[in-house]
Amino acid sequence: MEFFQDIMTYSFLQKALITSIVVGIICGIIGSFIVLKGLALMGDAISHAVLPGVAVSYMLGINFFYGAVMSGLLASVGIGVIKQNSRVKSDSAIGIVFSAAFALGIILITVAKSATDLTQILFGNVLSVRSSDMWITIIVAIIVIGAVYLFYKELLVYSFDETMAQAYGLKTGWIHYGIMVLLTLVTVASLQTVGVILVVSMLVTPASTAYLLTNRMSNMIVLSALFGALSAIIGLYVSFVYNLPSGPVIALVATILFLIVFLLSPKQGVLRRFLVKQKVNTHKVA
Repeated sequence: MEFFQDIMTYSFLQKALITSIVVGIICGIIGSFIVLKGLALMGDAISHAVLPGVAVSYMLGINFFYGAVMSGLLASVGIGVIKQNSRVKSDSAIGIVFSAAFALGIILITVAKSATDLTQILFGNVLSVRSSDMWITIIVAIIVIGAVYLFYKELLVYSFDETMAQAYGLKTGWIHYGIMVLLTLVTVASLQTVGVILVVSMLVTPASTAYLLTNRMSNMIVLSALFGALSAIIGLYVSFVYNLPSGPVIALVATILFLIVFLLSPKQGVLRRFLVKQKVNTHKVA
């Protein structure tokens, strides 16, 4: 009860809760397309690649959002250029770009001797969210939800079958980079909540959890957003009550929800499949 009383009293907790929920929702929405398209590694790459932009933003004294977005977009373009103009495969291109960008970001932060705690950038600290950060996250959410609503059919076809999308005359290259832009925005909006390292957890885990429960894309998006929001709420509560870092706790809650569904899902759950197998074996013996 103390947690809920504090939420009503302290504005920093209110901003933390709102930001966490919004981040959980938008990570769940974009994560659905990332999981279906098999772009989890790309999400990891962009989350690491924004670090140089964060460092430069702090050096220039501007909001980290702008530098991080530019850095993330440059990284996604760089990966595409390497993949399209060499024999290097996609996963190798991703590894090259994100490791180089991450290393550069750490060096820039060290050189700048910023007062900002590197640990906070890497792992997040939602309790330090400012009003400007909260509103930026809400604006990103509006952009992401609006884009998915307007281009849902195109995104759906592209995510399931890129060849079919090309046959329908869709510009798959533009769709790909559109997803990368949305992914970058979501990643940057999530930095204060879960940090650079753990963004991929919020992108992939709630969407994977939803994937085990439904075969319909629309249902998957809704369930993924719900799991993301639930992870954020429970994670924030546990981190506040037990004085633990918010980002890792939120990521762990998302993983626990996945494990519960992984075991108990009505159709895909390990326990159900085990029971069905046992029932079949019993009938065979009988």
